[in-house]
Amino acid sequence: MSGPEETVPPGAVTFPADTKVLGAAEKAWTLGLCAECLGRLFGRLGHGLSNPERAHRLAVSLGRTVPPVETTGCTLCRGAFDRWETWIPRAVRAAEGVEWQRFACGSRWDPEILAREETLWVDVGTSHGESARGAFNREWGKRLETATGTLGGPTDPEIVFLADLPVGRVEVTLQPLYVRGRYRKLDRTIPQTRWPCRRCGGIGCDTCAGTGKTYPTSVEEIVAAPFLDATHGEGTRFHGMGREDIDARMLGRGRPFVLEIRRPKVRSIDVAALARSVAERSEGKVEFLEARAAGSADVVRVKEASPSKSYRVEFSVEAPVEKIKEAVSFAASRAIAQRTPTRVAHRRSDLVRERRILDARVVAASSGRFTLDLRAEAGTYIKEWVEGDGGRTEPSLAGTLGAPVKVEALDVLEIHDEE
Repeated sequence: MSGPEETVPPGAVTFPADTKVLGAAEKAWTLGLCAECLGRLFGRLGHGLSNPERAHRLAVSLGRTVPPVETTGCTLCRGAFDRWETWIPRAVRAAEGVEWQRFACGSRWDPEILAREETLWVDVGTSHGESARGAFNREWGKRLETATGTLGGPTDPEIVFLADLPVGRVEVTLQPLYVRGRYRKLDRTIPQTRWPCRRCGGIGCDTCAGTGKTYPTSVEEIVAAPFLDATHGEGTRFHGMGREDIDARMLGRGRPFVLEIRRPKVRSIDVAALARSVAERSEGKVEFLEARAAGSADVVRVKEASPSKSYRVEFSVEAPVEKIKEAVSFAASRAIAQRTPTRVAHRRSDLVRERRILDARVVAASSGRFTLDLRAEAGTYIKEWVEGDGGRTEPSLAGTLGAPVKVEALDVLEIHDEE
């Protein structure tokens, strides 16, 4: 097979049009393809060239003209690569009212076109083809960058555009906005996250006065409120490094968490100022400390962490202080076998977990009431270790004393996540 040799200026991108490539191109030339689709058959060759440029290089080598057919008459893409003046405005309209600087884009194609393209690769004998979807996404991204002055790419997009070619519309997905920090809970009546009403499942009924909630508010709702207002988000997810009981306070430096804000329309927010407003809005019940911007990877780090924790427990029992100290020392020196506590057995698997109390000491005693400071491994049920839970925790302080013990108050003093 012969034809004019391609003339390439010094420093230009070369295109390796060998005999096999030219043979495949010759077969493809009669199939009614536009320059985009013809060049895309060899899209993995000549890095840096556009597909129409690849088609032109092949035309020079074969002594043919480009394009074989106009884009609108292409038997493969059906003019998809000739409608940028339609897709760009549609994308801009779809994102109206949304703040974004980084984006990614994709496309939905008729499966028949994509299947026919793969068959075409086999028929003409090319192993260098690029998919129509991949090429469309790349070229659309370049044009969106130019039209909007934003940055396209798969890394941390704030918005994702999807061109639905069969339907002719653009769909947008707003990526979540993340902030992280630590919360202190200074009220013994607030759960960590929204607690749906057990009777109606969150729909609203007489039991919950139509709120759909068991408790009026939560740490999640209190922390999220100023951020939802500022971002015009549609909801939140709360990712905490563990959780404390509703009637337990979270003191010290607070519990690490990540707040995920879904579908935010505004992203340029003053995270520190909004975090400071949490304490004021909650009348001192919740504080948001060490606030800063975060990403999805922070959610994984928070959820996978299992640090030890320090607690303060106030409990009552009829026993002398020396006996209490001996029992604490004895019970804390042994591995604990904890069966899933009675109070959570309805929602958790009935398992036996081995845990350890790492340190424990009595710090106050007065008239049958004692205060105990202790440090325990992650996942230790502190109330059950003190009270025994009917023998489901062994050994326990109550079991060692041989007397009933009642926890009066529990505080989490520290999450040792930085050790």
